[in-house]
Amino acid sequence: MTPNPAAIDRKFIARAINLAARALYTTDPNPRVGCVLVHGNETVAEGWHERAGEPHAEVMALRAAGPRARGATAYVTLEPCSHTGRTPPCADALIAAGVARVVCSSADPSPKVAGAGIARLKAAGIAVETGVLAEEARQLNPGFFSRFERGRPFVRLKMAMTLDARTAPAIPAQLWISSAASRADVQTLRARSSAVLTGSGTIRTDNPGLDVRLDYGAWVRQPLRVVLDTTLSCAADAKVFKDDHCLIFAADDAAKVHKGRARIERVARAQGGLDLDAVLRRLTELEVNELLLECGPTLAGAFVARQLVDEWVLYVAPKFLGDDAAPLLRAQVGAASAAYEFRDVRRIGDDVRLTLNLKKA
Repeated sequence: MTPNPAAIDRKFIARAINLAARALYTTDPNPRVGCVLVHGNETVAEGWHERAGEPHAEVMALRAAGPRARGATAYVTLEPCSHTGRTPPCADALIAAGVARVVCSSADPSPKVAGAGIARLKAAGIAVETGVLAEEARQLNPGFFSRFERGRPFVRLKMAMTLDARTAPAIPAQLWISSAASRADVQTLRARSSAVLTGSGTIRTDNPGLDVRLDYGAWVRQPLRVVLDTTLSCAADAKVFKDDHCLIFAADDAAKVHKGRARIERVARAQGGLDLDAVLRRLTELEVNELLLECGPTLAGAFVARQLVDEWVLYVAPKFLGDDAAPLLRAQVGAASAAYEFRDVRRIGDDVRLTLNLKKA
C-alpha cells in the first residue's frame, strides 16, 4: 500500500514533539523545539533544543546527520529562526545543509522571526509546509505563544483543597492538605515555569521557599520567585528573599524597606491590592512565559475574577476541614466570570488532580 504523505508528516512531527518535550524544564525563556531529519520514511537524525543559549533543535539534528542531511525533509515543531541571537539562524543552517523540504507545526510568533524564517527557506528553493499538528505543538509552549500573541504570560494557578473546598485550617497551623505524591507533582509545575508568584499573606503564614526541588540532571533552572507585597510588610528574613532571584512588587507609595537580596519594583494600587495587569506586563518584559500562582484564596480569587488564569491545577484531598476553614477563593466570582473546562482528571497518590483550562469564548 502506498504510504499516505499526510500520515507520514504527522508521524514525524509527532516524534519531533516528543523530542521537544525532553527539554520541558531547561529551555526557558526559549521555546521547546524538536527536529527530525527524514529520507522517505527513514529517520536520518534527531535533535532538540536542550538549553537556552545552546544550539537549537535543527542544528543538533544537522550535526547528527552530517552529509545525509542533503535532500532530506526536516520536521520541526516551530518555524526555524531567521535572526542571530545567542546562536546563528537555523534557517541558514538548513539551507546550507541542502535539505529539500521543511515541515513545521507553526510560525514563530516572535517579531524577530514571524514568518521570516519560512520566507528565507522558500527563497532558497526549499518547499515548506506549516500547520501539521499545530495545536499539539502549541501545547508544549503555551507561555511562549501567549507572551507574543497576548502580551502576557500563560498563567497557571495551583491550589489544593479538601472535599469541602477548604484550603487551610481556621487556626493557622503547619498542615499539608495534599499528599506527598501531589506535592512532588507540584515540583514539575514549578520546574517548567518561568516564575512562581505568591502573595504576602502566604509568605507570612507558610514562609515557603518556592524553589524547585526536582532532580532532572545538571541543568537545574530555578524559576524567578515573585511576591506581591503591597506595603512591604513581609519579614526581610523570609525564605523567599534568600537571594537576588526574587522580585517583589509593592505599591508605588509604599515606604522604602530593605528585603534582603530581593529586588523591589513599584506598581500602581488597584482595588484590594496591586494592579495585576501591570504586574503581568512587567513579567512579560522580563521574558516570563509560564507563570505559576501558588497563593491563598484572596489573591487567587483576584486573578480568577479578572479572567487572568489560563489553567487551573487543583489537587483534591479526601479530607474535611469544616466551615470555619479558609475557602478555595475569596472573590466576587459570578456568572460573568471566567468559565473553565476539564482537560485532565487523574489520581495522584491519595488525591485527585483536576486540570482545567479557560474556556474559549
